[in-house]
Amino acid sequence: MLNKPLIETNSYLRDPEQFRKALITSVSSSTAIETGAPVESIARMLEEHTNIEQLTITRGSAR
Repeated sequence: MLNKPLIETNSYLRDPEQFRKALITSVSSSTAIETGAPVESIARMLEEHTNIEQLTITRGSAR
């Protein structure tokens, strides 16, 4: 049975804008927990300083 990668089956991951927003939310909330900084300020910083690049799907090991 061939399993498809999550990025191909999850509709949220297929839409680059939704994926980017979800990623920023996830990273900013995790960083806020670790640093004690407000989530909103971290999210704002990530949105301002993030270069939007097309994601590439890799197969197998990244090594």
